[in-house]
Amino acid sequence: GASRRLWHAPPCCAVAHRTWGARAMDIAQNIAGDWVLDPLLWKHEVPRDSTVRQLVDLYLIYCIGGALMYLIPAALDFFLLFDRKWMQDKQWIPGQVGLEIKLALSSIPQMSVLMTAVSVWELKGYSKLYDRVDEYGWGYLALSVVAFFMFTDCLVYWFHRWLHIPVLYKHIHKPHHKWKVASPFASHAFHPLDGFIQGFPYHIAVFVFPVHKILWMVLFVGINMWTISIHDGHFAVPNWKWARWLINGAAHHTDHHLYFNYNYGQYFTIWDRIGGSYMYPSKVRQAEEELKKGVKEE
Repeated sequence: GASRRLWHAPPCCAVAHRTWGARAMDIAQNIAGDWVLDPLLWKHEVPRDSTVRQLVDLYLIYCIGGALMYLIPAALDFFLLFDRKWMQDKQWIPGQVGLEIKLALSSIPQMSVLMTAVSVWELKGYSKLYDRVDEYGWGYLALSVVAFFMFTDCLVYWFHRWLHIPVLYKHIHKPHHKWKVASPFASHAFHPLDGFIQGFPYHIAVFVFPVHKILWMVLFVGINMWTISIHDGHFAVPNWKWARWLINGAAHHTDHHLYFNYNYGQYFTIWDRIGGSYMYPSKVRQAEEELKKGVKEE
């Protein structure tokens, strides 16, 4: 009914909805406000729907939260999953992990400015994020997960591929390709504009079709984890025919760093196959050939 079309409502109704929605929709702002920002920064004197406060809150959430969501999972991946043999590769740079962390932590505060400029419109209720599952039902909730992955994978593929156009590559994307052999800490080691461009599709999606706000946060965190995982060289895609055909895992992304013009996708190989940029993972092929050779020798 009318409740699921509130982004089309007249200004008087829209303001009422945004005021109500802000208390439910702004989960990150509410948590940060309750635990840190109200007692330490705002002293409970600035309302949370103040535009100035929203901009400051979002920036701090992206900056500090982004750094923590990078450092903690990347460190766990590095110590628990990352194969240290990659550090013996001739293309591994001395002191590389420190360089990756330095670039990431210097870029996150700048990326946060751009992300804040987009997210403030979500916070004010102009996106199609919604609060209650019953507004669209459980069936739509499940469908929106598929839609979100398919939509964002398409945009990330093309944005990423365009970043390999020489003029854009030289000035924006090249720092990320400094790491021919990457570690989990390379996942966020971008030029600030590069990181923003490749993260922008996740924000575009919620202005195109409705996404439940909690689901969006879960997907956002999950994508962050996935981005780290495809830089760890840990080839964990199950050996199922459909999975090996569909999923763009660490083996694929390793070849993107090694061979440059292949495997631009984020989670799927679909757009690489359509765009003629798909490469079957070289390390997987090598392992398969060695296995066949061993079987023949026996």
